Amino acid sequence: MIEEPTNTRKPRRGIYLLPNLFTTAALFAGFYAVTAAINHNFHVAATVMFLAMILDGLDGRVARLTNTQSAFGAEYDSMADMISFGAAPALVVYIWSLASLGKLGWIAAFVHCAGAALRLARFNTQIGKEDKRFFQGLPSPSAAAILAGFVWLCTEYNIAGADVAYITIGLALSSGLLMVSNFRYYSFKDVDLRGRVPFLKAILVMLVFAVVFANPPLTLFLLATGYAISGPAFTLIALRRKRQDHKKV
Repeated sequence: MIEEPTNTRKPRRGIYLLPNLFTTAALFAGFYAVTAAINHNFHVAATVMFLAMILDGLDGRVARLTNTQSAFGAEYDSMADMISFGAAPALVVYIWSLASLGKLGWIAAFVHCAGAALRLARFNTQIGKEDKRFFQGLPSPSAAAILAGFVWLCTEYNIAGADVAYITIGLALSSGLLMVSNFRYYSFKDVDLRGRVPFLKAILVMLVFAVVFANPPLTLFLLATGYAISGPAFTLIALRRKRQDHKKV
């Protein structure tokens, strides 16, 4: 008599709850930003997009710390990013500023949205192959931070979106194109947050927090813009060094 194997149950299929809760919260923040913009609460829309960025940064760290990484989580995170950092910023700036320019306005908003989609698709195909120290192209949360920071800054100083529509177009086009560029951006993934640091660095971190909280919209917009510029700047510096090395040879 042949005995049947006792363990005939199929493995249960499921998803890890904790990291996906953060992803869902980031997705909700992006969705809520659009609804706030529709109701002309642009200050709320901008701040909620920054909340989505914080939540997006936490879901991956939570997954790694709790050893709950999964293929489902990676795909879900990418789709949530498309809403929170692609569609939401594009729609918010369109409603706030670009609608006054007609076709030119929605084309600029679409460039940002399409750039985010292409950036995320390229990132997904390069998982496990890319240099973790650098991103290829401007990350979508950083691109969204430029638009969200500009909206927040202008609403803080009572500047109407229609009055700065052409500046908004430049920012939307630049953020969209930088996302699909080949410029390399430092990822900060090799920064060890658990290790010990010199006392001076701890003081510098506290000073950074103090500056941010002193004027959040201005500081965050400048930080996001500076990071966006760092990619082309580092590329030009690297090319200049290569040319100098060739001349020496």
